[in-house]
Amino acid sequence: MIIYDGSMDKEVYKSVFGRVMEQLAAEDPDVVYLDADLMNSMGTYKFWKKNPKQAINCGISEANMMGIAAGLSAGGKKPYAHSFGPFASRRSFDQIFMSIAYAGNSVRVFGSDAGVTAAFNGGTHMPFEDMALMRSIPQSTVIDISDAAMLEALMRITKDMPGLIYFRTTRKNYPAVYSTDHPFKIGTGEILREGTDLSIIACGLMVGEALKAAKELDGKGIKARVVDMFTVKPLDTELVVKCAQETGAILTAENHNIIGGLGDAVGAALLESGVPARMHKLGVNDAFGSVGPQDYLMEHYGLTAAKMVEAALSLRS
Repeated sequence: MIIYDGSMDKEVYKSVFGRVMEQLAAEDPDVVYLDADLMNSMGTYKFWKKNPKQAINCGISEANMMGIAAGLSAGGKKPYAHSFGPFASRRSFDQIFMSIAYAGNSVRVFGSDAGVTAAFNGGTHMPFEDMALMRSIPQSTVIDISDAAMLEALMRITKDMPGLIYFRTTRKNYPAVYSTDHPFKIGTGEILREGTDLSIIACGLMVGEALKAAKELDGKGIKARVVDMFTVKPLDTELVVKCAQETGAILTAENHNIIGGLGDAVGAALLESGVPARMHKLGVNDAFGSVGPQDYLMEHYGLTAAKMVEAALSLRS
């Protein structure tokens, strides 16, 4: 069920992550958690201290952590590995590609503080390229988390899934979108709001902004459909084509570089389908990260409902 009313999730995501990680480990002795010296930051420190046989602090050595995760998977374990987004993707890319994906191992990799949610950690810690990197790995699954209910559900759903699964998320919280019993399915987008004039296809942080923009567009006489494309790979191409056929225009929105992310995935699906539709990609316009409060950074990079309204009006003109 969709419960969005603009209010924020009551539980921050690092708390959700730590709680669910502990539950999964208690339910399944093959579950193992690995971290690159960020357990205190990710809400898993107490779990590590209580369960040293199912949690490993690999230190500030992210690439090595991915190799350990691959080895654990090869030995029959179910590893969950976490670091900040750029270190869980960019810094560890070769090990993820070779030791996990190419070798046929199954690891759930979590990159936290996605995009502008890195805030005061600065440009070096601000991943705008992680989805592009992970999408390029054959047979990978790439997920951009939209709210706390989704994070908890997908941590459970993916426990026994094969292959490389990359989650990008925040340690803070986003607007609440789903009820705790919502039935998610990997590879299937969620229509959050119906509309006939335009489809806004968003992921992660931008889902809440898309719903806000759709409400503003109502007042301007434009009925916007809102889709949460939380699985960026494999993409729900059937839904993308349906949106193009039924609304004639698509606006993608992502807290990521417009090169290689959700917009490019949707654009490729449209091109291959042959369905004519106007399209605009809203996201970080080929820029590096910066430092500041999240609200400031969203304005700076144009990741706001107001910018979506502008883009939607342009598409409909």
